[in-house]
Amino acid sequence: MSPVRVVVVDDEPLARRRVLRLLKEQDDEVEVVAVCATGMQAVEAIRESRPDLVFLDVQMPEMDGFQVLERLGAELPSVIFVTAFDQYALRAFEVHALDYLLKPFDGERFRQAFRRGRGQLERRANGHVHRLSALLEQLAVERRSLEEKLTAGRPQHMEWVMVKARGKIEFLRTGEVDWIEAEGNYVRLHAAKRGFLIREKISTLEERLDPDRFIRVHRSTIVNLDRVTELRPLPSGDCIILLRDGVELKLSRGYRQKLAERVGEYA
Repeated sequence: MSPVRVVVVDDEPLARRRVLRLLKEQDDEVEVVAVCATGMQAVEAIRESRPDLVFLDVQMPEMDGFQVLERLGAELPSVIFVTAFDQYALRAFEVHALDYLLKPFDGERFRQAFRRGRGQLERRANGHVHRLSALLEQLAVERRSLEEKLTAGRPQHMEWVMVKARGKIEFLRTGEVDWIEAEGNYVRLHAAKRGFLIREKISTLEERLDPDRFIRVHRSTIVNLDRVTELRPLPSGDCIILLRDGVELKLSRGYRQKLAERVGEYA
């Protein structure tokens, strides 16, 4: 049986290395024909190498996974999507895609996806291309619907923020931010143990963030509610907020009512 020709696409070096390592552990013979860090590199590599299978990251700066497929058009390969948290995309993938891997995934889940990809190649079916085309059409319809809702008066909240890191500009999705602290006319975004300083007042940033996800808990602190695991009341009437990564923040009495209105009162 001929080797499975694979292209790996992910903007995160650690994620690329993990996929490459797991590919080496497969029983089947695998030939990695290209490793790409950007969507544009992926388009060029796929067109040039004509791979059997592509592991394609969804969230990438400048050109995401959807845009890569749109650029390829009729040249769509068999694709296994890789994503960190995009539930909207996962719902579509479950209907249309060959498979998807939700980060962080384990070795067994990767083997399952790879076997599905190998099986697809052996059957040489055309149905996968049709499903991907249907996925792109569905996404286009839903994007247009979202745009219509926004123009009808729905507030549009900031989904991405550009940050400087290691001498380059990165695109950080706001949903990845754990908490935010004010530093004068700047704010520091904390995400996965990394800190990013941007020039913006905390009050201005608060207005641009999704109020269903982010809440002000102190005059100098905004927190992502998805990261909160525990509240510890203090005798003063303040509280300690415990995040998933162990960070402790203060909930001041002045913001207690706002939190109660959002998630319910506590004793």
